[in-house]
Amino acid sequence: MPARQYLVTGRVQGVGYRFFAVSEADRCGVSGWVRNLPDGRVEVHAEADESILDTFKAGLEQGPFGARVQVITEAELPPSNSYSSFTIRG
Repeated sequence: MPARQYLVTGRVQGVGYRFFAVSEADRCGVSGWVRNLPDGRVEVHAEADESILDTFKAGLEQGPFGARVQVITEAELPPSNSYSSFTIRG
């Protein structure tokens, strides 16, 4: 199963972005985690089929009301196959 890291830049902290990511992941069927980074970005690790990851990323690009996503940097990760759900870390 493919795995991706998304680094989300913009106004994404203090607007419920992590909770939004959990909701999107649950809706799409993505497993993994999300966390705030000290530099103001949000980091997302996601595992799912390729087409599902595309749908999930499109949701992340929209974000919740009040967010302003500027850029999402995407990187492939080796699949861990160890996530059974999608959670908030830290």
